[in-house]
Amino acid sequence: MLTEAEAREHVLSRVTPGGVETLGLVESLGRHAAAQVLAHVALPGFDNSQVDGYALRAADAPLGASLDVADEQPAGADRHLILPAGNAIRIFTGAPLPTNADAVIMQEDVTRTGDSIVINDSVSPGEHIRRTGSDLCRGQVLIRPGERLTATLIGLLATQGIASLPVHRLPSVGVLSTGDELIPPGQPLEPGQLYNSNGPMLAAMLASLGLRDIQTHHCRDDLDATIQALDSLAGTRDVIIISGGVSVGDHDHIKPALQALGLSPELWRVKIKPGKPFLFVHREQPRPLYVFGLPGNPVSSFVTYQLFVRPALLKLMGAADHALPAVEAELTATVDNDGSRPHFMRGRYADGRFSPAGAQQSHALYGLSQCNALLRVEAGATIAAGTKVVVHPF
Repeated sequence: MLTEAEAREHVLSRVTPGGVETLGLVESLGRHAAAQVLAHVALPGFDNSQVDGYALRAADAPLGASLDVADEQPAGADRHLILPAGNAIRIFTGAPLPTNADAVIMQEDVTRTGDSIVINDSVSPGEHIRRTGSDLCRGQVLIRPGERLTATLIGLLATQGIASLPVHRLPSVGVLSTGDELIPPGQPLEPGQLYNSNGPMLAAMLASLGLRDIQTHHCRDDLDATIQALDSLAGTRDVIIISGGVSVGDHDHIKPALQALGLSPELWRVKIKPGKPFLFVHREQPRPLYVFGLPGNPVSSFVTYQLFVRPALLKLMGAADHALPAVEAELTATVDNDGSRPHFMRGRYADGRFSPAGAQQSHALYGLSQCNALLRVEAGATIAAGTKVVVHPF
């Protein structure tokens, strides 16, 4: 049985980023860059004033000095003004700095009478001036391949006059849940039936990752129906995520259905709790396909998604960083794992502290809903309260 690190390494070694497409700036929000982008416009592009006030020479403006206002430079077109000695030029925020000026005094710090001002506060060289390239230099790296495009990065790219850029395509994903006992939310619940929670939960996690082309499907516990459902998804989807039916029970048809389609699992079963029955299939021809089989218990399905599926999807989406998020926290209560597999316990992470929370059984979805992080506890280990641990926020 593989460790979770071995299983994740195996999965990631099979995944290659999808194709590339060119999108407009706003359309690229949340996508991952497919190429490096360098700055070709400095920010600021010219020396300018950061306030409304008066451009002058600091040496001409001791406290109480009177200066004539020689001209005015508004924001916009550069009038290429030259500051005469012993004078000031009226200037506005963002306006180009006149030649010979080495400071700007705020309009609140002078008294203006007619065409002259009196200096009411000290002025230092460079004061209230934005120098060319002080924020961004030409040739500086703006975006690296695999970097996720945020709203602020899109704003930065816009300052360069960039209207579009190459990004990695998003994979299409099919979510297949199995089980005769499952019915969709919204229908009357009969004795022995359960509402399908894994399908909506997995679809929601995919959407939160930025994926859009998500198809959900449910099939009964029947081999022919399972083969038909998988065959249909394999012909149209880049990724298939299966919930349930991956164990060894009499009604678990996923493995034989995959094998009937020529899709033999590369790995099955991982040494973790919850989530031991985890299945992975990779096919390159006639088109790349990745199949993940997750346990049917909701918490097991959630944990295996976080540990194995999410990193693989991020890599497929072109993300340079697809590692499991990790932060240090202080454990608020002693935890024990008397089992033979590492246990990913659920809990609350806040203010640098992690508190185990809710029932830790693999079916306990309410407890999971109250948590926001996982703590890995090694087999046979006890971790005392107050210990610094690494937790994985989700």
